[in-house]
Amino acid sequence: MAVDILNVDGLERLDQRAPVVMLNLMRFRERSLDGAGTGWDAYLRYSAVTVPMIKARGGTLLWTGDAMAVALGPQAGNRWDFVALVRYPSVAAFLDMMTSEAYEKQADPHRRNGCEAHVIIATSEAYSKFKAP
Repeated sequence: MAVDILNVDGLERLDQRAPVVMLNLMRFRERSLDGAGTGWDAYLRYSAVTVPMIKARGGTLLWTGDAMAVALGPQAGNRWDFVALVRYPSVAAFLDMMTSEAYEKQADPHRRNGCEAHVIIATSEAYSKFKAP
């Protein structure tokens, strides 16, 4: 498997037919582990490889931006540098990308080199409890 910390069991509990939105929280290393610039530089290399993989599976980048401050909750352990929301047409599309050989060999090394921490939280439209008026 391309990513050793991927929670396949948790993802399999989601509705497999429903679109899924992934909240990505990233904390970058000061220096990339490969020595090629900063953690941000490595993340840009990761994005250049990953975005076409996302789009090839029908995914969409909904939003990206700097994480400016913890607005509610404990600040300790919750410092993030960057946030991204990515929508996939299904959990299967996300898993297909994350477990692909191309992701493992071409993308994930840049993610590991650049990110000190990277958390992805999955949410499914099928389980939304709040509907905007």
